[in-house]
Amino acid sequence: MSEFLDAMAFRHACKAFDSEKQIPAEQFDSMLEVVRKSPSSFGMEPWRLIVIRNPNLRKALKSACWNQNQITDCSELVIFTTDNDTVRSDSPYVRKMFERRGLPTEAVDMYMGVYKNYLEPIEADELLLENWTAKQCYIAMANMMTYAATLKIDSCPIEGFDKEEVEAILDLEYGHSVAVICAFGYRAKEQSAQKRLDLAQIVEYR
Repeated sequence: MSEFLDAMAFRHACKAFDSEKQIPAEQFDSMLEVVRKSPSSFGMEPWRLIVIRNPNLRKALKSACWNQNQITDCSELVIFTTDNDTVRSDSPYVRKMFERRGLPTEAVDMYMGVYKNYLEPIEADELLLENWTAKQCYIAMANMMTYAATLKIDSCPIEGFDKEEVEAILDLEYGHSVAVICAFGYRAKEQSAQKRLDLAQIVEYR
């Protein structure tokens, strides 16, 4: 517990990365594994990650991300995208994800019915569907950032970007959308102390 809380105290939204320092490949691979192991609604794993290493592509993305220096200066730039069509209730992918649990056909059919009842009102509106899959990405990203902090690797979640422009630059397939972007690397300077509300201000017992 102490190690975890230490990581939470270390983690902050790093705005200035040391562009000369690179994350060791083995450590970055383990960070990606944390995403793979993260929970998602119904176990659908809707996230698809794009790791941007091409300098020219980063420069193009920077202009679509409010010209934030983190885009070009970080060691690893990870874009969380969602495959929205894949998780629709009538998708073969959904059945396959339930079948991989080794369940009998009747149980898979039951889960498919529960899933359909839950998702139909959501998938009827493209924006609602995007929001639902994006929420799964935020779970995975949070896990990745906290794990990175245990390795003394900094991160910065980025929502400040032109979504349509970023998707156009990435030339995403139809049905895919950008949920959130996260930069990882090493801080260029010491950061200010964390400022947080007291527990009494955010927790209510009933």
